[in-house]
Amino acid sequence: MLTDKSIKCPKCKAAMEEGFILDREHGGVAVSQWVEGEPERSFWTGIKTRGREKFQVTTYRCSGCGYLESYALTAQE
Repeated sequence: MLTDKSIKCPKCKAAMEEGFILDREHGGVAVSQWVEGEPERSFWTGIKTRGREKFQVTTYRCSGCGYLESYALTAQE
């Protein structure tokens, strides 16, 4: 998702690989999302998210030391 394909680890300077964090949902799986604001409980869905801005999370993993760095770059509904 970042335009620079030669991203280096800020810890050990090895190459970073693009990926994502998998979230398990009732009946399936999804890519993690960043949601604006404080979490607010919902009886039906667990957490209320309606009307909040959401961004898909892209995570980079260092091929050398395993360090993870995440970015929320593109809007998702």
